[in-house]
Amino acid sequence: MNAYETPLTSAAARCPHPLLDNILDHLSLKNDAALAKALNIAPPRISKIRRGRMEVSAALLLRLHEVANIPVAELRRMVQDAQQMELKPSN
Repeated sequence: MNAYETPLTSAAARCPHPLLDNILDHLSLKNDAALAKALNIAPPRISKIRRGRMEVSAALLLRLHEVANIPVAELRRMVQDAQQMELKPSN
């Protein structure tokens, strides 16, 4: 088993992210490690984005567009949805 085959941890499962979750579904990928492999980026980068420690860069947005064939405008909407989720206070 290599780093890309590591199953999604329960901690990551508790951090929903509209962009990443939609891309996983769109590409029929099982977890964030598979997404990182498809995007040719390091898995910790996905984890940091999911946890709100790193923003989605313009370069990553373009890479998502190339790999998933989703219009950039739709990807930007998903990023905005994720940002709004981060701003909502937790009860």
